[in-house]
This record gives sequence, C-alpha cells and structure tokens, in this order.
Amino acid sequence: MSCSGPGSKLAEGMPHDPVFDRSKPLSKSKLMYSYPLVNCPGKTVVGLKIMFAPGAAAPPHRHGGCTVTGYVTQGRVYNKMNDSPVMEVETGGSWHEAPGCHHRMSANASETEPAEILAMFIVDTKALEEEGPLALVVIDEEYQDLAALMQG
Repeated sequence: MSCSGPGSKLAEGMPHDPVFDRSKPLSKSKLMYSYPLVNCPGKTVVGLKIMFAPGAAAPPHRHGGCTVTGYVTQGRVYNKMNDSPVMEVETGGSWHEAPGCHHRMSANASETEPAEILAMFIVDTKALEEEGPLALVVIDEEYQDLAALMQG
C-alpha cells in the first residue's frame, strides 16, 4: 500500500531498504494543538511540528492505532512507509499513514537546509489521556534510547 500523496516523487538514488544512521542529528517535535472531536466521540486530533535540522532524521517508528497525515511546511523530506519505495516530499506535499503503518524512514532530504513537517494525528482520547501526546510516536525497539532526545 502506498501512503504518498500530492507533492511526492520517487527519491532517486536511494536504497530500497535504507538503514537509520545514528550519527545523524535527530529530528525534534513540538506539540502544536490538541482538540477533542465533538462530532467523533472518543477521538482527539493532535498536531505535532516535526523539525529537521540539515541532515537530520527520525528513527523508524509507528503511531500505534492513530491515523496520521503529514504535510511538509518547509524544505524536502525523504519518507518510506512499510515496503513502499523511498519518496521525496517537497514543501506543500503530503502523505497518509494508516494505523499500524511502519514509518521506516523520515529524514531531511537536504544536508544544508532545514525541513519541517506538520503531523496530524486522529487518536483515541483515552489513550492520549493515559499516555500523553509524545507517546504518539512509538520508536522501534532497537532505537528506544533515542526517544527522549527527540523532544524539542
């Protein structure tokens, strides 16, 4: 299943199965908003700004039972979902992540310019209340030690 949307293209020269590089700077996240959806009882919409310094990346992760959309507000990012090819998403481009989708690559496509994403989550309100908004990003087990370093 492809999760790419408008403003996405195949990333040229990228391996099909890139490996996360721990030597790269980490992306940072900031809570932008959180609102209960009154027309969808038990659901909340949450917005996180994900900031990528030049060359920065996020470790592979999932978003649990959340439905997620990503929108690039600045720069260009590399994005790989499940077994789909690596995509390059430019400013104004977007994608969708179904619940359980494995976000295998999320990285700034530039080594010299920053990039930013607005990620919008639809989440169970009870899960959000119990775990908090930064628990929306579940880092793969082998990279759990990096999770605290990603909070901006």
